[in-house]
Amino acid sequence: MYAVIETGGKQYRVELGTELAVERLPGNPGDSVTFDRVLLVADGEAAHIGTPVVAKATVTAQVVRQDRGKKLVIFKYRPKARHRAKQGHRQELTVLRVADIQLDGRSAAQQAGAQAQRQAKAQRDALAEAERKAAADQALASKLAADAEATETKSESATGKRKRTTKAATAKAATAKAATAKAATAKAAPDTSDQSAPEPKPAAKATSRTRGASASRAAKGATSTKSAKTADQGAEGPGNAETPAEKPKATRSTRGSKSTKKDS
Repeated sequence: MYAVIETGGKQYRVELGTELAVERLPGNPGDSVTFDRVLLVADGEAAHIGTPVVAKATVTAQVVRQDRGKKLVIFKYRPKARHRAKQGHRQELTVLRVADIQLDGRSAAQQAGAQAQRQAKAQRDALAEAERKAAADQALASKLAADAEATETKSESATGKRKRTTKAATAKAATAKAATAKAATAKAAPDTSDQSAPEPKPAAKATSRTRGASASRAAKGATSTKSAKTADQGAEGPGNAETPAEKPKATRSTRGSKSTKKDS
């Protein structure tokens, strides 16, 4: 909300909290001044224009200090008359701060106070929400850290247990391997208690080799004899049932018998 006021023959556009310097008005710092000549009041998109002033519209201001303006130099010159006049001036001013603008019972100060309260409440709510969220995040972070620590502890215990189990299994395997090696060594070692009876293994190996050689030579001889007989039968032919040596004997005996019969 803003307004246009008239004072000291000049017009000023003012808003809530505006500071302006007007021509000297009576009053001390802290006093309140009310302006009735309000030419225009605008609130949002609505504007009230006075003819020449707006009815039931006032602007209240507070005196900040009494002051003087900058120095002005007035110099008068008249040519060909030898007239020169120089004069200085500083305007007496009153510095005001607008405290309120009222129109038909509505107050800009009250509206601003309500808006400020709403903004402050919104800020407080945002701050409380941020604190609540920060506390929730902190609690979640603490919970996650605790869970991670518990998981790590559990993992370390499981790892230690696996290491102990592996170590025990390794020791057990090593013990079993040592026992097996010891048993094999005891089995392979010669019995020194009875040294008169045992026969050396090389002699037994030599006997088996000799027997194998004799059997091989006998099998070879039998194979050669069978081959020779087969060759002789092939030379005689399949129709000859008797050997040539037997035929002459039979012939001679027959002749002998025939001659014997003749003689008789």
